[in-house]
Amino acid sequence: MTEKQIIVGAAIIRDGSLLAAQRSQPEEMFGRWELPGGKVDPGEDELDALVRECREELGVAIRPVERINYEVTFPPRGDGSEAVLRVWTAELIGDAEPVALEHLALRWLKSDVLADIDWLPADVPFLDAIRPRLRP
Repeated sequence: MTEKQIIVGAAIIRDGSLLAAQRSQPEEMFGRWELPGGKVDPGEDELDALVRECREELGVAIRPVERINYEVTFPPRGDGSEAVLRVWTAELIGDAEPVALEHLALRWLKSDVLADIDWLPADVPFLDAIRPRLRP
């Protein structure tokens, strides 16, 4: 049996807004929105992976703040392996502005527009925990 793949996402909050990233690939996810992040590599700590993924995808340093206290299980993969998404709230370190290095676009969202975005299904369950931390 294969080990469960951990995927980490960053709910980066600045000035009461959440950073959302628009997917450029794969084709079935093209144009949909997500929280930045990615897979935890074998032997890698979750928080280290989160910091690495944000540096690679956005060109910024982040500080993870708090893990949202649940996870979303993805449908079984073709090989039968399992994957789960865990999301951490995070803040930017320094003055660097995030750049869409691997995405189509980035947007800062206030709480009143979270539901207007075409989110990937795995990210949606985390929005209720994130919303109270944002401005309307």
